[in-house]
Amino acid sequence: MKPAVKFELLGKDTATKARRGRLHTPHGTVETPVFMPVGTAGAVKAMPMDALEALDAEIILGNTYHLYLRPGHERIAALGGLHKFNSWKRAILTDSGGYQVFSHKDLRAISEEGVRFSSHIDGSRSFFTPESVIDIQRALGSDVVMVFDECTPYPASHAEAEASMERSMRWATRCFERWNEFEDDGRALFGIVQGGVYPDLRRRSIEALLPGGFDGIAIGGLSVGEPKDLMYDIMESTAPQLPEDRPRYLMGVGTPDDLIRGVAAGIDMFDCVMPTRNARNGYIFTSRGRVLIKNAANADDSGPLDPDCGCPVCRRYSRAYLRHLFMSGEHLYSVYATIHNLTFYLDMMREIRECIAFGSFNDRIRRKYGGF
Repeated sequence: MKPAVKFELLGKDTATKARRGRLHTPHGTVETPVFMPVGTAGAVKAMPMDALEALDAEIILGNTYHLYLRPGHERIAALGGLHKFNSWKRAILTDSGGYQVFSHKDLRAISEEGVRFSSHIDGSRSFFTPESVIDIQRALGSDVVMVFDECTPYPASHAEAEASMERSMRWATRCFERWNEFEDDGRALFGIVQGGVYPDLRRRSIEALLPGGFDGIAIGGLSVGEPKDLMYDIMESTAPQLPEDRPRYLMGVGTPDDLIRGVAAGIDMFDCVMPTRNARNGYIFTSRGRVLIKNAANADDSGPLDPDCGCPVCRRYSRAYLRHLFMSGEHLYSVYATIHNLTFYLDMMREIRECIAFGSFNDRIRRKYGGF
């Protein structure tokens, strides 16, 4: 049997609800709070695995929906599972694909049993149930598996959000029952809190999940179009209600400010496509604010993207050269920009962990990384 996933709470910040911890998985230990680079189709876009390892990323995220459609979970399983298939030796969390299924609203139909949908690639028809989504993720071999949920859209009335949340909770129960049909192999199953922007529904969702014995709890259904202040209100009221002895995961969020607010609220795990997608689109995160690489001011700038960054890109290449690559449509630009942006995010999380340990999170981190 593989080593079981286990969460170890190491300490707390004195001025906020920030927590310092370790998530032990069959493929290594993950220091928390952690940002997980998104590898939707089994690869973090524009990032070779050895480059990710050099940045000391400890866990990445894959997506059930995309890997099911292409190349298929059965093929991945036959090739030894996702870790062997993509040669990533560290931890992997797989999202259940719920957000992707529900975001293609013109291609799917929801029932109590599950979701019937058409592939956005070739139109082929598929049917996801809570049970089949667990089976797919087990075939992929991820360390952390997510339940299948319905991502409540924004805006939604209280009644619509309630019906959606209650269906997600029934599906979570079915996921847990399916999970328990298999022999324990050391992996973890996380539940997902839903309820839209309604605190009473979020509370009821947590109450429904807690008896299930999930290894961790995620906050889902945020950053789907609601105002930022409302997202923060829901996040900050929901996080303290989650079990203290299990990891807390905020799904699909977000900017450096979002991560800092999330950590201060007691969140342990984050993922978002923002650093990689923004990199490809020419937006660079730096210690001095966000840089738009195509701006003419960068054309003759011989300095690095960020003079305070020690990533291999900032050590070697100038803004002028990187702007040239971007304006020329060179694919190499995406590689370099992604390395830098992920370095920024991962370094920020390392500094956050250090500051929590030494009691300086609230002053130092907010002062240094505010304004994004």
